[in-house]
Amino acid sequence: MIDLSGKRALVTGGSRGIGGAVSRLLAQCGADVAVHYRSRRADADAMVATVTSTGRRAMAIAAELSDRAAVDEACAAVADAWGGIDIFVGNAGIWPADEVPVVEMDDDRWARTMRENVDGMFFSTRAALRHMGNGGRVVLVSSTAGQRGESMHADYGASKGAMISFVKSVAIEVAGRGITVNSVAPGWVDTEMCEAPFAGEGRARIAGAIPVGRIATPDDIAFPIVCLCAPQARHVTGEIVNVNGGSVLCG
Repeated sequence: MIDLSGKRALVTGGSRGIGGAVSRLLAQCGADVAVHYRSRRADADAMVATVTSTGRRAMAIAAELSDRAAVDEACAAVADAWGGIDIFVGNAGIWPADEVPVVEMDDDRWARTMRENVDGMFFSTRAALRHMGNGGRVVLVSSTAGQRGESMHADYGASKGAMISFVKSVAIEVAGRGITVNSVAPGWVDTEMCEAPFAGEGRARIAGAIPVGRIATPDDIAFPIVCLCAPQARHVTGEIVNVNGGSVLCG
């Protein structure tokens, strides 16, 4: 039983996919949820309605995470409304679907991936921590690509590798306040972001290469994320929890 009653959570990219599953499960466990979104207000409003239907408070909060001022303002708005932030789940990010070898990768693609996945991670985590009291929880969504690399997506692999190092560094910095900082690293997940590689026979081919023989659902990823937010997880910090059906065990 995970009891997060009275906890105030902020989930970036919290309206759909993995973030949406996290928002729903946090609410089911008793937390109030601020649902961050970039531009799809209707999706965020729908998630707010889902959260409030459980009896929890919710708000939709818009921000471009690569814009420091916008992120600071968004986190301050949540803290002002609810008195602080207890749980921060950094889920938002991009995965450029086009396969591009590094020798052909242009500066714009590299810069955009780093801006969205690294700068956005830094700005949002920093801002959330400034409003977090003792005993808080930070969980960032990385990827298997950050551990084993990803051919033709070196920009994405590098950005998620940076996140993993960031998690380990910040975990030590805030440990004295009882705040834990961890990451969940998914493999392939059935979300909108992966529609292109799943097209045609792609889904069956990818599923066949995963030892458990299936592609994860957003709920499969949300569960370990929320577990790391539980009071019982107070002694787990600086860890990367793999949720990939055994994919990283394969050569």
